[in-house]
Amino acid sequence: MDKLTYFIFRVFILIFRILPFGVLFFFSDLVFYLVYYVAGYRKKVVYNNIRKSFPEKDEAWAAQTAKRFYHHFSDMLVESLKAFTMKESDIVSRYRFNDVTFLDDLYRQGKSVLCVAGHYGNWEWGGIATGSQLLHKPVGFYKPLSNKYVDGYVQRTRVQGRASLASIASTAETFLTDWGEPVIFYMVADQSPSSRRLAHWVDFLNQKTAVLHGPEKYARLHNLPVVFAHATQVKRGVYTVDFRMLEPDPSKTAPGEITARYMQILESVIKANPPYYLWSHRRWKLTP
Repeated sequence: MDKLTYFIFRVFILIFRILPFGVLFFFSDLVFYLVYYVAGYRKKVVYNNIRKSFPEKDEAWAAQTAKRFYHHFSDMLVESLKAFTMKESDIVSRYRFNDVTFLDDLYRQGKSVLCVAGHYGNWEWGGIATGSQLLHKPVGFYKPLSNKYVDGYVQRTRVQGRASLASIASTAETFLTDWGEPVIFYMVADQSPSSRRLAHWVDFLNQKTAVLHGPEKYARLHNLPVVFAHATQVKRGVYTVDFRMLEPDPSKTAPGEITARYMQILESVIKANPPYYLWSHRRWKLTP
């Protein structure tokens, strides 16, 4: 069964390799219609998340925001599949980093960096677009797929050049690895923890929210400067990425401080343009 799934997956990838973005976004519009109007994929989750996060807004605003989210969600599916067949130079032209001078300075000082991001904008293209735009060696964390054939293909294609992927199951070992040069460890860190025992609680989007404490744990343990990154859509299939310093010296922070600051910055980004957040995620399934 795994081999059959892998074969079907590769057929889709081959189709996406051939088709230009203009045609792919026509396909995305079709996906939107099926996901939003026919399947109603997680509509209740999306609406509940938006309404609770913005209680001051009316129902019409929530409905419009949800609909715009589904449009972007469909584009993300298309862009993610297209990434398997894009060269690094092609993605860089569509996923351009803004000023990274302060990161280059840290590299020249021999300092590795921990970069945190959220499920906002396009977080999937970072692994391919990073190697030629930063001096740091990029190392991204990901959750291995259950299908070993698809997972192997992901490992071969979702990073290019100097970039590497590391399993979240070996996070501690990854931070201890000698990479031969300063590294930027990339973590999309706004998922809901698997249990309350692993959670740190913060106020986020008008709700008590369970947050993973892993990024802060490793930043403090190895005293890695922490930066925040987010991708802003310029137009369909084109993004710019901004980095900002979140904490230059984690050893001087109190427990929970970095995590709270990260979530505050992510919240401000989401509030500025809500449809680009991943509202279909069951983000608040854990309660205090």
